[in-house]
Amino acid sequence: MLDRDTRQALAPPVQGGEEGESWLMSYLDVLTLLITLFVLLLSMSSLVPVGGTSSEISPPARQAALAIGEGLKPRHAGLQPRFQGLGMEGVSVEHTRQGVTLRIEDRLLFDSGRARVTEGGQRVLARLAERLAGLGGEISVEGHTDSLPIATSRFPSNWELSTGRASAVVRALAAAGVARERLRAIGYADTRPLAANDDAEGRAANRRVELVWRAPAGA
Repeated sequence: MLDRDTRQALAPPVQGGEEGESWLMSYLDVLTLLITLFVLLLSMSSLVPVGGTSSEISPPARQAALAIGEGLKPRHAGLQPRFQGLGMEGVSVEHTRQGVTLRIEDRLLFDSGRARVTEGGQRVLARLAERLAGLGGEISVEGHTDSLPIATSRFPSNWELSTGRASAVVRALAAAGVARERLRAIGYADTRPLAANDDAEGRAANRRVELVWRAPAGA
């Protein structure tokens, strides 16, 4: 056993005042920071599901997203090569959810104010018929005019002109091999313009025939 004097000699000196309590203040600061961090992590865990991250999508949600994406794709996307590369000036192709629209400038098919397909127009329609004949679904032939009025014995208004042109194109397509039961003619006159009729360029864009192909039901 060590006597009291020996124990006092071996004991470390006791620091007094603020120096003796400095280690306690540092410990409390660290402890406060740890508690704050723990509370922050706990609050974040309530926003993100345990075992996952905010970027993860559950399998049902992923399947629903894929289904929506497929629904936004045109059902006729596989037909795109058939209508591309026509190489025909004045004929444009537009793909929509409902089908394909072949837009033909009137100058390729008709003389001004006429509804009889020209020889050049017959060749244009024959080439288009080759791409349409093997498809199912309906083809609406839509005639469009500009807003300038017409008043002749055959065409009292643009209604008769647009309908007569659509009917002439239907007959030409049928003669080129497209099944008659798939065709129908519609005249819109100047009610569906693509551009303003204020100048010659806009009126030329509005004078057109559109072949609107729609996929068969369930395709």
